[in-house]
Amino acid sequence: MARNEIRAEITGTVMSVLVKLGDVVTEGEELAFIEAMKMEIPVTAPLSGTIIEIRIAENEAISENDLSFIIDG
Repeated sequence: MARNEIRAEITGTVMSVLVKLGDVVTEGEELAFIEAMKMEIPVTAPLSGTIIEIRIAENEAISENDLSFIIDG
C-alpha cells in the first residue's frame, strides 16, 4: 500500500474534520471543510484507503500546501 499525502489547496481556517484515525474512506469522500473568503471549501479524498494521519484540527489556521491528511491506499 502506498502512503498518499493530502495537502491544503487554499489558505484558510479548518471549520470541521469529518474523519478520524483508522477510518476507511472512498475516493471523493469529504474529509474536512476549510473556510476561505467566507466560503466553505471541501477537502476530499483523492483515492480510497485508510486515514493513517490527521495533521489539522478544527479552528486551526492553515496555509496553502500544508499537510492535512495521509491516506494508506
